[in-house]
Amino acid sequence: MGRTEELAEELRTRLGVAEVIGLRRLSGGASRETWSFDVPGAELILRRDPPGAPKGGMTRERALLEAAAKAGVPVPRVVDGDHDSIVMERLAGETIPRRILRDDAYAAVRPELAAQCGEVLAALHRIPIDDVPGLEQADQVAQFRELLDTLGEPHPTFELAFRWLEDSRPAPGDLVVVHGDFRNGNLIIGPEGIRAVLDWELAHAGDPMEDLGWLCVKSWRFGAAPPVGGFGTYDQLVDAYEAAGGGPVDRGALRWWETLGTLKWGIMCIMQTVTHTSGAVRSVELAAIGRRVCEVEWDLLALLP
Repeated sequence: MGRTEELAEELRTRLGVAEVIGLRRLSGGASRETWSFDVPGAELILRRDPPGAPKGGMTRERALLEAAAKAGVPVPRVVDGDHDSIVMERLAGETIPRRILRDDAYAAVRPELAAQCGEVLAALHRIPIDDVPGLEQADQVAQFRELLDTLGEPHPTFELAFRWLEDSRPAPGDLVVVHGDFRNGNLIIGPEGIRAVLDWELAHAGDPMEDLGWLCVKSWRFGAAPPVGGFGTYDQLVDAYEAAGGGPVDRGALRWWETLGTLKWGIMCIMQTVTHTSGAVRSVELAAIGRRVCEVEWDLLALLP
């Protein structure tokens, strides 16, 4: 019996159904496996830790999804879960950014998406931290400084960015649940707008401006001009966030977090390269992402005063 057949049998037993139809692994997702399948009367998704991964992360992700739903964040409904996997409903819609930004099907809603992101983030940042035990909190400047040092590559632009970030820290905001990867590409979009927020594995406790700044990182515009996800303006995002009950947004702090997010993505690109060149995972995709480091350096130079 192959792995897919074994997993189908496990799901039949777990969900108490007679058959599991069309079980297939979806592409994407470096840290979690995602499988699509149907059972009588329902279309579902399985999210699971890959074999050999530390256990327990999916328990937290389930708690995040359930707490987010209570706070009014659009998320898939959780059907079942254990320590290393979650079964949730499968929602229709688009996640591929280039289609969201260019296809005629989304032309009418594109001007509304930045404001919808602001509203969703305001709800997300109201999730009670106590509802999700075990959320980590870290100084990301120090964390990524150490990470870059371990990679052993000189990048003067990154050094300039670190210096500016360390010298220009804004006052810390309220401690909230931060999604950690809220961006175009991790949202299910329909013709009416945002249907769900996906990929919660990087969630942690932190400053709410981290999520807003990450959404504005240039790489997540996918070649489009508008600064928020490629589909909207800073004013649309901030005005909607504040109107929906999010805290007041200091534009200087937002730019600081956008700059940090840009730097973080540049370092992540180096990590992708090293994963390929070290032979740990030979992948054209990883190598191609690594080549984007110079683009991120250009973006940082444009952001730095």
